[in-house]
Amino acid sequence: MSRRHDLEQHRHSLGEICEIMNAMKTLAYMETRKLSRFLDAQRAVVTNIEAAARDFLGFHGELAQEVGPAIQVYLLIGTERGFCGDINPRLVTGLEAVLRAEQGAEEIPATSPVELILVGNKLHQLMAGDDRVSAFIDGANVAEEVAKVLEQVAVALAQLQAQYGGLALYGLCMGGDDNLEITRLLPPFAALSDQPSTHANAPLLNLSTTDFLLELTEHYLFAALNEMLYRSLMAENHRRVIHLEGALQHLDDDSIELQRRSNALRQEEITEEIEVILLNSASLAVTGAGKTDRDEWDSL
Repeated sequence: MSRRHDLEQHRHSLGEICEIMNAMKTLAYMETRKLSRFLDAQRAVVTNIEAAARDFLGFHGELAQEVGPAIQVYLLIGTERGFCGDINPRLVTGLEAVLRAEQGAEEIPATSPVELILVGNKLHQLMAGDDRVSAFIDGANVAEEVAKVLEQVAVALAQLQAQYGGLALYGLCMGGDDNLEITRLLPPFAALSDQPSTHANAPLLNLSTTDFLLELTEHYLFAALNEMLYRSLMAENHRRVIHLEGALQHLDDDSIELQRRSNALRQEEITEEIEVILLNSASLAVTGAGKTDRDEWDSL
């Protein structure tokens, strides 16, 4: 009875864990549905800004000529919570691969500093002892917290710019296809400066060309960072749904196995009870037969 009772308690505990995980999976799925709307709108904004930059640089491509930056900055957007698979280790592995590739191609001088900005508590824990990290920022749990995260990222970038001057900013996050994505954010529009214009006349501006490009860069950086944060949070919740589904299936299998073992123990208990009843019945029958024989002897 004690063993079967322990199994039943364990199965009950698994049932409670399943309920909690089901609730977590439902919340993650709801968040993906909400984020898909935000992400579509943000992608449209980034696409429109890039189209405007393409039209502008088609006539003023010389403004996008790169000036050697003083520092390489990598923004890694990890996860704030767990149950999301190997997102954070893959970010770290991807960063090291990118750095090795760039140093091998001599794109980064050996003496050029590299600074990291980390977003997400789980990523913080993974890279807590890394001297290259200049800022730890708590990640977003829901879409409504993205604006707060973006504000803290902007503060960290402003501090680095004040310290080093020019920045070459790259963003690393998980994409929608479960692949690591790296996006060059600063200097912007480098790939657009060599493309021929599709218009016959240059765009009419109310600002000088330099001021226009600076303001367009500011808008682009804001929109692109927003898109990256939304995309990363989308990937995190998508992986969480998949991870929790696998965990729930494993718990269901364990619960079925515990139920089978509990049923087997119950059958053993029933068998033992039947044997005890039969033994008691046989004992009573023998006792009753002996008493009848003595009664007959006494009557003689």
